[in-house]
Amino acid sequence: MMLSRAAENIFWLARNIERAEANARLLEMGRRMTMLPGSSGRDEWRSVLRASGTMRLVSQDESVTEEVAVNTLLLDEQNHSSIRSSLVLARNNAKAVRTAMTQQMWETLNTGWRDFDGMAPAKASENLESIIESVMIRTATFRGAAEGSMLRNDRYDFLRIGWFLERIDNTLRLLDVKYYILLPESDVVGGGRDYHQWTSLLSAVSAMRAFYHAYESDYAPWRIADFLILNDDFPRSIRYCMGQIAAHLNALGNRYEQKKACQDTADGLLSRLSDLETGEIFQSGLHEFLTEMMSRNAQLSREIAADYNFSG
Repeated sequence: MMLSRAAENIFWLARNIERAEANARLLEMGRRMTMLPGSSGRDEWRSVLRASGTMRLVSQDESVTEEVAVNTLLLDEQNHSSIRSSLVLARNNAKAVRTAMTQQMWETLNTGWRDFDGMAPAKASENLESIIESVMIRTATFRGAAEGSMLRNDRYDFLRIGWFLERIDNTLRLLDVKYYILLPESDVVGGGRDYHQWTSLLSAVSAMRAFYHAYESDYAPWRIADFLILNDDFPRSIRYCMGQIAAHLNALGNRYEQKKACQDTADGLLSRLSDLETGEIFQSGLHEFLTEMMSRNAQLSREIAADYNFSG
């Protein structure tokens, strides 16, 4: 089996790449939300920071404008999860395992990683749409380079495990922004603003076309939640991602004939998601379900780190 340090760097390389894209998607959702009629602007941006777990970096008395949110999620070096920090960390992870990177992967990651140096929050806000698009293209190109050039061995398994763990967290947080923090007043649930908020969520995860193929134009909240949580075929749904994690953990276990605790945890979570129906989720509370899944996903990450002797 590959050295634990190398496995850890590849695992976190994937997570940092995915996290950069996740923050771009949060910013995209926030931008779309603030453009809706009746939006207060500041409340939407505050909710985005809450979902990202970065409200601690902003004073409680501070007005959360777009410029503040963009600085926190895009540029802030003190925020180790910002897009800028995530790309720097990903490059550092890649440098530590340079021989594990194919030429296409390294060149994709290494090109333009200083794009955000010296960029002011006001300028970033002015060019937010193009910046979001650039981050998404760069991260997608890296994934494409990995898929098209890596051997299907331990390195590939750890890379994809990192990707899908981070992706689960991102999808859960995006859902939580909409349903719990931005839940509209009862008199507008199902109304025009509610409809546009839910479809903004689909746009933020690049799911509009895929959702239409699954449900056509039935944009009911429970349909969208079902699609993003339980769909077997959409690559950003919680069930799909957990299935991929379980498959790669089991591939590692089978390759070395070593059963790890994290395999049982992933298999258990996948089994639960496979038996679950959307009605059960809404009956017990969507926010409560999302919070529980965030906690379980984080626990699975810790178990993987312990089972494979990651230093952190």
